[in-house]
Amino acid sequence: MLSRLTRPRALAVCALPVAALLATAVSAPLPFSVARPGLTADVLGENKGTPVITVSGAPTRTTEGQLRMTTIEATGPDADIRIGEVIGGWFDTDRAVMPRDAVYPSGGNVREIERYNERQMARSQDAATTAALGYLGRDGQGIDVTLRLADVGGPSAGLMFALGIVDKLDGDGSGGDLTGGRVVAGTGTITDRGAVGAVGGVPLKTQAARRDGATVFLVPKAECADARAELPKGLRLVPVATLEGAVDALRALATGKGDVPAC
Repeated sequence: MLSRLTRPRALAVCALPVAALLATAVSAPLPFSVARPGLTADVLGENKGTPVITVSGAPTRTTEGQLRMTTIEATGPDADIRIGEVIGGWFDTDRAVMPRDAVYPSGGNVREIERYNERQMARSQDAATTAALGYLGRDGQGIDVTLRLADVGGPSAGLMFALGIVDKLDGDGSGGDLTGGRVVAGTGTITDRGAVGAVGGVPLKTQAARRDGATVFLVPKAECADARAELPKGLRLVPVATLEGAVDALRALATGKGDVPAC
């Protein structure tokens, strides 16, 4: 036999599953990572007491200024992220909530992911060396470049590695520094032929760059809008699509001659 519920009672009964669902959502881990501005490192200098760029087989220059690669720091792939952290990240400009798959490759445990990021870094370093020597017309000359950067994985330092090699070997091409004595930061993947690719996490990387003294930030052209959205005061964005374009932009900044692209 069926009986009709009064409206208040019906609402109360219907609310029980909703309350249970909300309680589960609050306590259940979610497939997100929380990211923050990470470390930066001057590829023209040392990292943990070791030169980042070592060149043999060719004379190198003593450089001034800095070329700082940038990173984000994210919660680990096995971290439990709850809804409170996700909501907090939406309102905090010093944090970003990102899908876990956008930060870490899916389907692996922590050690497998670490090895994947190490391989990505190694490939990035090889591509940066090939791109830089090719740009300078010095590939095949027996120049050996070693790149060392501890505790950093992934491919997003490729552009800055390549620029560091160019500055060490050739500077601005006229006896000066590619940086013009500035603290220049940036991010971007690179291919063997010098094409610069997008990386993600750019707003957090601009914060890290400004925190560590940068006044210029090289950003993949495709990520201009993301970089502008939360740009720290005092940081100039320079969009780049190729290694050649990045070198040209830095030369124009250093000499005051020529056009410097803007987002």
